[in-house]
Amino acid sequence: MDNPVVKVLKQVLADSYALYLKTQNYHWNVEGPHFRSIHKLLEEQYMDLAVAIDDIAELIRTLGAKAPGTWKAYEAITRIENGNENADAKTMINHLSKDQELIVNTLSKALEIAQEEGDEVVIDALIGRMSTHKKNHWMLNSMLK
Repeated sequence: MDNPVVKVLKQVLADSYALYLKTQNYHWNVEGPHFRSIHKLLEEQYMDLAVAIDDIAELIRTLGAKAPGTWKAYEAITRIENGNENADAKTMINHLSKDQELIVNTLSKALEIAQEEGDEVVIDALIGRMSTHKKNHWMLNSMLK
């Protein structure tokens, strides 16, 4: 059985991968008068997530567990809903803004567990990710004003 830190890191990994896929989907399919700015912002965000996903998976491996690596495994534990490539730009941004909030909540719960376990390496990694996702939420939410 996975230790509590590994278990919660798998949740972070699944949510991160699902958010990566959704962000890339919206990057490819967004349309409208603000296409270029949204397209570029989403590219920055999914590229950051690609690096983060690898880092999280490797963190799981350093803790002696296998990192899940299939969509079936991620789909079973992620709380991020699939994206709709036919949505309008405002809906896409709204979905991603809410997803950034959701992943901050996942990270916050993971941070509590890592703190209880005294795992400073994981604590540091989670704080870094929380900072990034809070900034992403602010940027996306600001586009909705």
